[in-house]
Amino acid sequence: MTKEFEVLNVAGMHVRPAGALAKLCQRFASEITISNEGFEVSGKSVLGILTLEAPCGTRLLVTAEGPDAEEALAAIGELFANRFGLPGD
Repeated sequence: MTKEFEVLNVAGMHVRPAGALAKLCQRFASEITISNEGFEVSGKSVLGILTLEAPCGTRLLVTAEGPDAEEALAAIGELFANRFGLPGD
C-alpha cells in the first residue's frame, strides 16, 4: 500500500519530526519506505528520513508492506496531519 503525505510543518522534515516518524514506524511489523523524487529510504531510519531533504510543502510517498500496513499508513497520516506534534507550526 502506498499513500502520499505532505510535510505541513513550517520547518520541514528536520531532526525532531524525522525522529518522531521513525519511532512511529518502528512500532509496526510492516516494512515501511519513504520516497522523495525517486530517492527511497527506510521509514525506520532517522538518518535516512533526513536525507530526503523535505521542506514544508514536500509530498512524500510512503509505502507499507506487511501484516499491519493499513494501520501503519493511518498512523503515519495522523502524524503528518498533526505536524508531528510540534508547537507553533
